Amino acid sequence: MGSWNSISMEIIYQVLGWISIICWALASYPQVILNFRRKSVVGLSFDYVMLNCTKQSSYLIYNATLFFSSTVQRQYFDKYGYDQMIPVALSDVFFPFHSILLISVVSVQIVFFDRGNQKVSKTSIAIFVAVWFFAAACFFMALPTHSWLWLVSIFNSIQVFMTFIKYSPQAFLNFTRKSTVGFSIGNIVLDFTGGVGTLAQMSVQSIDQGSWVNFFGNIGKPLLALVSIGFDLIFFYQHFVLYHIKASRVSFQRDPESTEPLIKDSDHLQGIATTS
Repeated sequence: MGSWNSISMEIIYQVLGWISIICWALASYPQVILNFRRKSVVGLSFDYVMLNCTKQSSYLIYNATLFFSSTVQRQYFDKYGYDQMIPVALSDVFFPFHSILLISVVSVQIVFFDRGNQKVSKTSIAIFVAVWFFAAACFFMALPTHSWLWLVSIFNSIQVFMTFIKYSPQAFLNFTRKSTVGFSIGNIVLDFTGGVGTLAQMSVQSIDQGSWVNFFGNIGKPLLALVSIGFDLIFFYQHFVLYHIKASRVSFQRDPESTEPLIKDSDHLQGIATTS
Protein backbone atom coordinates (compact mmCIF):
# COMPACT_ATOMS: atom_id res chain seq x y z
CA MET A 1 0.00 0.00 0.00
CA GLY A 2 1.35 3.39 -0.96
CA SER A 3 2.00 6.19 1.50
CA TRP A 4 2.36 9.96 1.32
CA ASN A 5 5.73 11.36 0.32
CA SER A 6 5.01 14.76 1.84
CA ILE A 7 3.19 15.44 5.11
CA SER A 8 2.24 18.92 3.93
CA MET A 9 0.67 17.49 0.76
CA GLU A 10 -1.28 15.00 2.87
CA ILE A 11 -2.59 17.83 5.05
CA ILE A 12 -3.60 19.85 1.97
CA TYR A 13 -5.30 16.74 0.56
CA GLN A 14 -7.33 16.22 3.74
CA VAL A 15 -8.25 19.92 4.02
CA LEU A 16 -9.37 20.15 0.39
CA GLY A 17 -11.31 16.93 0.76
CA TRP A 18 -13.27 18.15 3.76
CA ILE A 19 -13.83 21.59 2.23
CA SER A 20 -15.33 20.04 -0.90
CA ILE A 21 -17.41 17.53 1.05
CA ILE A 22 -18.69 20.17 3.49
CA CYS A 23 -19.67 22.40 0.56
CA TRP A 24 -21.45 19.50 -1.15
CA ALA A 25 -23.14 18.55 2.13
CA LEU A 26 -24.25 22.12 2.88
CA ALA A 27 -25.53 22.47 -0.69
CA SER A 28 -28.68 20.57 0.28
CA TYR A 29 -29.68 22.95 3.08
CA PRO A 30 -30.64 26.10 1.13
CA GLN A 31 -33.31 24.11 -0.74
CA VAL A 32 -34.65 22.55 2.49
CA ILE A 33 -34.81 25.98 4.15
CA LEU A 34 -36.40 27.56 1.08
CA ASN A 35 -39.09 24.86 0.95
CA PHE A 36 -39.84 25.31 4.64
CA ARG A 37 -40.03 29.09 4.43
CA ARG A 38 -42.33 29.03 1.40
CA LYS A 39 -44.30 25.98 2.65
CA SER A 40 -44.12 24.99 -1.00
CA VAL A 41 -42.00 22.77 -3.24
CA VAL A 42 -43.27 24.31 -6.48
CA GLY A 43 -40.27 24.93 -8.70
CA LEU A 44 -38.27 21.97 -7.36
CA SER A 45 -38.16 19.04 -9.78
CA PHE A 46 -39.40 15.83 -8.14
CA ASP A 47 -37.58 13.87 -10.84
CA TYR A 48 -34.35 15.49 -9.65
CA VAL A 49 -35.03 14.35 -6.08
CA MET A 50 -35.76 10.74 -7.10
CA LEU A 51 -32.79 10.45 -9.45
CA ASN A 52 -30.49 12.09 -6.89
CA CYS A 53 -31.53 9.48 -4.31
CA THR A 54 -30.41 6.71 -6.66
CA LYS A 55 -27.19 8.55 -7.41
CA GLN A 56 -26.26 9.10 -3.75
CA SER A 57 -27.17 5.53 -2.78
CA SER A 58 -24.90 4.15 -5.51
CA TYR A 59 -22.10 6.51 -4.50
CA LEU A 60 -22.42 5.46 -0.84
CA ILE A 61 -22.20 1.77 -1.76
CA TYR A 62 -19.03 2.38 -3.79
CA ASN A 63 -17.24 4.65 -1.31
CA ALA A 64 -18.16 2.75 1.86
CA THR A 65 -17.23 -0.63 0.37
CA LEU A 66 -13.88 0.52 -1.00
CA PHE A 67 -13.04 2.38 2.22
CA PHE A 68 -14.03 -0.32 4.74
CA SER A 69 -13.72 -3.66 2.92
CA SER A 70 -10.25 -5.24 3.06
CA THR A 71 -11.33 -7.74 0.39
CA VAL A 72 -12.21 -5.01 -2.11
CA GLN A 73 -9.05 -3.08 -1.22
CA ARG A 74 -6.95 -6.16 -1.92
CA GLN A 75 -8.60 -6.57 -5.31
CA TYR A 76 -7.91 -2.88 -5.98
CA PHE A 77 -4.20 -3.31 -5.21
CA ASP A 78 -4.06 -6.44 -7.36
CA LYS A 79 -5.38 -4.42 -10.29
CA TYR A 80 -3.56 -1.10 -9.85
CA GLY A 81 -0.49 -2.07 -7.83
CA TYR A 82 0.35 -2.25 -4.14
CA ASP A 83 2.31 0.98 -4.34
CA GLN A 84 -0.92 2.91 -4.94
CA MET A 85 -3.25 4.49 -2.37
CA ILE A 86 -6.95 3.82 -1.93
CA PRO A 87 -8.60 6.78 -3.74
CA VAL A 88 -11.43 7.11 -1.19
CA ALA A 89 -11.27 9.12 2.03
CA LEU A 90 -13.60 9.11 5.04
CA SER A 91 -15.07 12.40 3.81
CA ASP A 92 -16.17 10.58 0.63
CA VAL A 93 -18.20 8.17 2.75
CA PHE A 94 -19.74 10.94 4.83
CA PHE A 95 -21.01 12.96 1.86
CA PRO A 96 -23.47 10.49 0.24
CA PHE A 97 -24.68 9.27 3.66
CA HIS A 98 -25.48 12.83 4.69
CA SER A 99 -27.07 13.56 1.31
CA ILE A 100 -29.45 10.61 1.65
CA LEU A 101 -30.62 11.96 5.02
CA LEU A 102 -31.33 15.38 3.46
CA ILE A 103 -33.14 13.76 0.52
CA SER A 104 -35.39 12.06 3.06
CA VAL A 105 -36.21 15.45 4.59
CA VAL A 106 -37.03 16.93 1.18
CA SER A 107 -39.21 13.91 0.39
CA VAL A 108 -41.25 14.59 3.55
CA GLN A 109 -41.58 18.23 2.48
CA ILE A 110 -42.86 17.12 -0.93
CA VAL A 111 -45.56 15.06 0.79
CA PHE A 112 -46.79 17.79 3.14
CA PHE A 113 -46.07 21.10 1.38
CA ASP A 114 -47.84 22.66 -1.59
CA ARG A 115 -46.87 20.76 -4.75
CA GLY A 116 -49.00 22.56 -7.33
CA ASN A 117 -49.53 20.19 -10.25
CA GLN A 118 -46.02 18.74 -10.13
CA LYS A 119 -45.39 15.01 -9.89
CA VAL A 120 -42.72 12.42 -10.64
CA SER A 121 -42.62 11.56 -14.33
CA LYS A 122 -43.05 8.03 -15.65
CA THR A 123 -39.66 8.36 -17.33
CA SER A 124 -37.89 8.90 -13.99
CA ILE A 125 -39.76 6.00 -12.42
CA ALA A 126 -38.71 3.79 -15.32
CA ILE A 127 -35.06 4.89 -14.96
CA PHE A 128 -35.20 4.23 -11.21
CA VAL A 129 -36.52 0.69 -11.70
CA ALA A 130 -34.15 -0.09 -14.58
CA VAL A 131 -31.04 1.08 -12.71
CA TRP A 132 -31.73 -1.02 -9.62
CA PHE A 133 -32.72 -4.03 -11.72
CA PHE A 134 -29.39 -3.69 -13.54
CA ALA A 135 -27.53 -3.39 -10.21
CA ALA A 136 -29.21 -6.55 -8.91
CA ALA A 137 -28.29 -8.43 -12.09
CA CYS A 138 -24.65 -7.34 -11.71
CA PHE A 139 -24.63 -8.57 -8.11
CA PHE A 140 -25.65 -12.08 -9.15
CA MET A 141 -23.06 -11.98 -11.94
CA ALA A 142 -20.29 -11.06 -9.47
CA LEU A 143 -21.37 -13.56 -6.80
CA PRO A 144 -19.88 -16.79 -8.26
CA THR A 145 -16.40 -15.31 -8.83
CA HIS A 146 -16.45 -12.82 -5.92
CA SER A 147 -15.64 -9.98 -8.33
CA TRP A 148 -16.46 -7.34 -5.74
CA LEU A 149 -14.21 -4.62 -7.12
CA TRP A 150 -15.91 -4.98 -10.48
CA LEU A 151 -19.32 -4.81 -8.76
CA VAL A 152 -18.59 -1.65 -6.77
CA SER A 153 -17.09 -0.13 -9.92
CA ILE A 154 -20.48 -0.72 -11.53
CA PHE A 155 -22.07 1.31 -8.74
CA ASN A 156 -19.47 4.00 -9.35
CA SER A 157 -20.46 4.06 -13.03
CA ILE A 158 -24.13 4.21 -12.03
CA GLN A 159 -23.54 7.27 -9.87
CA VAL A 160 -21.76 9.03 -12.74
CA PHE A 161 -24.65 8.22 -15.09
CA MET A 162 -27.19 9.38 -12.52
CA THR A 163 -25.21 12.59 -11.90
CA PHE A 164 -25.40 13.37 -15.60
CA ILE A 165 -29.17 12.87 -15.87
CA LYS A 166 -30.34 13.99 -12.41
CA TYR A 167 -29.75 17.68 -13.16
CA SER A 168 -31.53 17.55 -16.51
CA PRO A 169 -35.13 17.60 -15.15
CA GLN A 170 -34.41 20.68 -13.02
CA ALA A 171 -32.73 22.52 -15.89
CA PHE A 172 -35.66 21.63 -18.15
CA LEU A 173 -38.21 22.69 -15.51
CA ASN A 174 -36.48 26.06 -15.18
CA PHE A 175 -36.58 26.39 -18.96
CA THR A 176 -40.28 25.53 -19.32
CA ARG A 177 -41.28 27.85 -16.44
CA LYS A 178 -38.86 30.55 -17.68
CA SER A 179 -38.00 31.01 -14.01
CA THR A 180 -35.72 29.71 -11.26
CA VAL A 181 -38.16 30.74 -8.52
CA GLY A 182 -38.46 27.88 -6.04
CA PHE A 183 -35.04 26.46 -6.87
CA SER A 184 -32.30 27.72 -4.55
CA ILE A 185 -29.21 29.14 -6.24
CA GLY A 186 -27.39 28.80 -2.91
CA ASN A 187 -27.08 25.04 -3.32
CA ILE A 188 -25.57 25.57 -6.79
CA VAL A 189 -22.88 27.92 -5.46
CA LEU A 190 -21.89 25.34 -2.83
CA ASP A 191 -22.10 22.50 -5.34
CA PHE A 192 -19.77 24.34 -7.72
CA THR A 193 -17.27 25.01 -4.91
CA GLY A 194 -17.36 21.34 -3.92
CA GLY A 195 -16.67 20.22 -7.48
CA VAL A 196 -13.66 22.50 -7.87
CA GLY A 197 -12.35 21.43 -4.45
CA THR A 198 -12.62 17.75 -5.37
CA LEU A 199 -10.58 18.16 -8.56
CA ALA A 200 -7.96 20.12 -6.61
CA GLN A 201 -7.84 17.42 -3.92
CA MET A 202 -7.26 14.61 -6.41
CA SER A 203 -4.61 16.67 -8.19
CA VAL A 204 -2.71 17.08 -4.91
CA GLN A 205 -2.60 13.30 -4.44
CA SER A 206 -1.44 12.79 -8.03
CA ILE A 207 1.34 15.36 -7.63
CA ASP A 208 2.53 13.76 -4.39
CA GLN A 209 2.50 10.24 -5.82
CA GLY A 210 3.83 11.22 -9.24
CA SER A 211 0.98 9.20 -10.76
CA TRP A 212 -2.49 9.81 -12.14
CA VAL A 213 -3.73 6.33 -11.19
CA ASN A 214 -6.00 7.76 -8.48
CA PHE A 215 -7.99 9.49 -11.24
CA PHE A 216 -8.36 6.28 -13.25
CA GLY A 217 -8.82 4.04 -10.21
CA ASN A 218 -11.74 6.17 -9.04
CA ILE A 219 -12.84 7.66 -12.35
CA GLY A 220 -16.31 8.33 -10.98
CA LYS A 221 -15.05 11.00 -8.57
CA PRO A 222 -13.51 13.38 -11.15
CA LEU A 223 -16.38 12.71 -13.56
CA LEU A 224 -18.84 13.55 -10.78
CA ALA A 225 -17.05 16.84 -10.20
CA LEU A 226 -16.85 17.73 -13.90
CA VAL A 227 -20.52 16.92 -14.62
CA SER A 228 -21.65 18.84 -11.52
CA ILE A 229 -19.58 21.88 -12.51
CA GLY A 230 -20.98 21.75 -16.05
CA PHE A 231 -24.61 21.79 -14.89
CA ASP A 232 -23.84 24.39 -12.22
CA LEU A 233 -22.70 26.72 -14.99
CA ILE A 234 -26.01 26.11 -16.78
CA PHE A 235 -27.95 26.96 -13.62
CA PHE A 236 -25.84 30.08 -13.08
CA TYR A 237 -26.67 31.19 -16.63
CA GLN A 238 -30.38 30.51 -16.13
CA HIS A 239 -30.53 32.33 -12.81
CA PHE A 240 -28.31 35.34 -13.40
CA VAL A 241 -28.79 35.89 -17.16
CA LEU A 242 -31.86 34.24 -18.74
CA TYR A 243 -34.39 34.71 -15.94
CA HIS A 244 -32.71 37.37 -13.81
CA ILE A 245 -35.40 40.03 -14.38
CA LYS A 246 -38.19 37.70 -13.34
CA ALA A 247 -36.23 36.60 -10.30
CA SER A 248 -35.73 40.22 -9.21
CA ARG A 249 -39.51 40.75 -9.21
CA VAL A 250 -40.36 37.69 -7.14
CA SER A 251 -41.18 39.68 -4.00
CA PHE A 252 -43.82 41.74 -5.81
CA GLN A 253 -45.73 39.13 -7.78
CA ARG A 254 -47.17 35.71 -7.21
CA ASP A 255 -45.44 32.63 -8.60
CA PRO A 256 -47.84 31.60 -11.39
CA GLU A 257 -47.59 27.96 -10.30
CA SER A 258 -47.93 28.57 -6.57
CA THR A 259 -50.93 29.13 -4.31
CA GLU A 260 -48.91 30.87 -1.60
CA PRO A 261 -49.61 34.55 -0.76
CA LEU A 262 -47.44 37.35 -2.02
CA ILE A 263 -44.06 37.54 -0.30
CA LYS A 264 -43.90 40.31 2.22
CA ASP A 265 -41.82 43.40 1.54
CA SER A 266 -39.57 42.49 4.48
CA ASP A 267 -38.59 39.36 2.58
CA HIS A 268 -37.59 41.31 -0.54
CA LEU A 269 -33.84 41.26 -0.19
CA GLN A 270 -33.75 37.66 1.03
CA GLY A 271 -36.10 36.63 -1.75
CA ILE A 272 -33.77 38.02 -4.41
CA ALA A 273 -30.76 36.30 -2.89
CA THR A 274 -32.17 32.86 -2.06
CA THR A 275 -35.66 32.12 -3.29
CA SER A 276 -34.58 32.11 -6.88
